Amino acid sequence: MSQQGVLLDQDQFCCSICLELLKEPVTIPCGHSYCRSCIEGYWDQDDLKGVYSCPQCRQTFTPRPILRKNNMLAEVVEKLKTGLQTVSPALCSAEPEDVVCDFCTGDRKQKALMSCLVCLASYCETHLQSHYEVAPLKKHKLIKATAQLQEKICSHHNKLLEVFCRTDQQCICYQCVMDEHKGHDTVSATTERTEKQSQLMISQQKVHQRDQEREKEVKEVQQAMDSLKVNLHYNPNNV
Repeated sequence: MSQQGVLLDQDQFCCSICLELLKEPVTIPCGHSYCRSCIEGYWDQDDLKGVYSCPQCRQTFTPRPILRKNNMLAEVVEKLKTGLQTVSPALCSAEPEDVVCDFCTGDRKQKALMSCLVCLASYCETHLQSHYEVAPLKKHKLIKATAQLQEKICSHHNKLLEVFCRTDQQCICYQCVMDEHKGHDTVSATTERTEKQSQLMISQQKVHQRDQEREKEVKEVQQAMDSLKVNLHYNPNNV
């Protein structure tokens, strides 16, 4: 894979369970990869059934597969996180559909790799380095570069939308909690997302279980019909 490909296809290195860059990536028998903690938590729910499935392709495994770290994938993800790729400016030049680095000057602005929810700015590989090297900036929250950065900020208080109001079913900032949403049922946005993902996984498991039950019923009916045909063939007088 070329270095340009690594930069352009970051979604391939995100866990489909937590939707973030893979942490201690492991690859299961069907070939899909997940964070170790994510897939272990997903499979813990299947311990009673003893049948374990892939959240993406639904292939099942028995017994529970042994997880081993994918070292090659871990190295690629680490490079994405630390911005250590040495890509020429020509390869990173922003296309019209790309998010542009806010700190590049001149006519050839580079494509932004990450957006900072604290600085409210997007950074190319070069200008992103300070967020990995300067202690105060290391604490900032970085996400994949997005043109909708302002949508993650409270329009009233200009602060990050880090809280979810269950009363009003909307994301709010901490200042909102003290003002117009005071006394409402609130949780962190991360908690709400985790619970929604958990509910989604449970729903997917139920759908998968229903599909398996239907397949079993269809097979049983087909077997009964085949048995009846055989019986009629050898015992036509029984009709």
